[in-house]
Amino acid sequence: MFKRVMILMFICLFMVTFVYAAEKIGTPLEARTLVEKAVSFVKANGEEKALKEFNNPKGKFVKDDLYVFAYDLKGVVLANPMFPEIIGKNLYNEPDHRGKFFRKQIIDIANGHGSGWVEYYYMNPSTKKENIKITYFHKVGNLIVCCGTYLP
Repeated sequence: MFKRVMILMFICLFMVTFVYAAEKIGTPLEARTLVEKAVSFVKANGEEKALKEFNNPKGKFVKDDLYVFAYDLKGVVLANPMFPEIIGKNLYNEPDHRGKFFRKQIIDIANGHGSGWVEYYYMNPSTKKENIKITYFHKVGNLIVCCGTYLP
C-alpha cells in the first residue's frame, strides 16, 4: 500500500512539474531553494544588508515570479519587493480574503519549529488575480525569511 501511494505521489509531482514549466512559474522546490540561499545570505552578511537586498525588486532574491519576503518574530513585514506599501506593518492578525490567518501560522510555526510550509490565498502580482499560494519559511536570527509560489 505504501509503495502504491509513493508511486502515485511521484507521478503527481512529475505532472505538476510540467504544469509549472508550461506556465513559467516557480515551483515549491525553487521557492524553498531561494529561501535557503536567502538564509545563507543573512548568516554571511547580517540582517540589515539582507533586508536591503530582499527589498530590491531587481535583486538576487527575485527570480521570475518568485521573491523573498521577511517578517520579524512578531509579524511585522520587514521586506517585500513586490508590495513595498506593507513594509513596517504588523500583519500577524490579518487574514487572507477567505479568513485564514496565514501570517499568524507562519510566525507561530517559525517561532516553534524554525521552518515549514503554509498555503493561503494571495494577490498574484503577475496576473493581478488572487491565487492559492504555498510559502516556505525559515527562521534565522530575528527574521522569518519566506518565499512562495502560486499554484496553477
